[in-house]
Amino acid sequence: MIIFLYGPDTYRSREKLNEIVEHYKKIHKSGLNLKFLDLKEKDFQDFKNEVQISSMFSERKLLVLKNAFENFDFKKKFSAEIEKFVKSEEVILFYEEEIKKDKFFQTLKKFSEYQKFQLLDGERLKNWVKKEFKKYQAKIDSAVLEKLIEFVGNDLWQMSNEIKKLVVYKTGHNQARTVTKVCPEIEREDVELLVKSKIETDIFKTIDAIAAKNKKRALKLLKAHLEKGDSPFYLFSMINFQFRNLLIIKDLMERNLSLYRFTDLHPYTIKKTLALSERFRFPELKKIYQKIFQLDLDVKTGKIEPEMALDLLITELPSEARRRRG
Repeated sequence: MIIFLYGPDTYRSREKLNEIVEHYKKIHKSGLNLKFLDLKEKDFQDFKNEVQISSMFSERKLLVLKNAFENFDFKKKFSAEIEKFVKSEEVILFYEEEIKKDKFFQTLKKFSEYQKFQLLDGERLKNWVKKEFKKYQAKIDSAVLEKLIEFVGNDLWQMSNEIKKLVVYKTGHNQARTVTKVCPEIEREDVELLVKSKIETDIFKTIDAIAAKNKKRALKLLKAHLEKGDSPFYLFSMINFQFRNLLIIKDLMERNLSLYRFTDLHPYTIKKTLALSERFRFPELKKIYQKIFQLDLDVKTGKIEPEMALDLLITELPSEARRRRG
């Protein structure tokens, strides 16, 4: 029997792999016939030896194979004998995070019980998040749930950690999995306090590109945000927020005042903003922030769409050459 688990959503594929392994352990108590083979380090003969070795417990074997697609010799030899392995009593499980849709991929799909784990979006992502909160007897309304997804996106590894963090915070327990009492409802303020926005993290890259006067990279990064479904209103507000912080930090530095005493920014934010501020002159920052302020006003009064405002902000920045002459 052959099982094939693959796809970009490694969180759910790993969950499925663990589920299969745990089920096998419950039935086959010795655990001696559960084998993991990394085919970056092992070859086809190593695999075949594991299949052919007799078990003293007469247990069915479970062989979990990783990185098979990177081993050309293995793919060739396994494909030649695949029908024999399909009929075998042993369970051969292929677990792949990244695959090449080559001839071996098509062969494996044809002869296996396969499951593809695509990244979740839309209602499927919302339902998954709701289900995770339900595990901890926690409630979250639709507006707060959407805010959480806006911050984190469809990275289920991060989402799982953020959910645990929110539950621990609301219940006061040290470990989310040990929660026994009903968790109070997760509120918007909890998400904004505890969850690190993915957009906020990535927006520093865009600000860095703007600082470097690399318009092409800045536009590319903004386009990537929009293609992922990030709100253009939120993106513009984040850029506005970051440049406001830059202007505050730069002003305090110009006046030799304490950054930690005269702002309410988190020390981590101050550290990152300070590093960026060194790439701007104070008059330049003032000019950029005035431009953002005007574009923000135009967006809010309906004179311009937020996507166009983002484009104008980047394209109307002075070039690196002009900056050096200024």
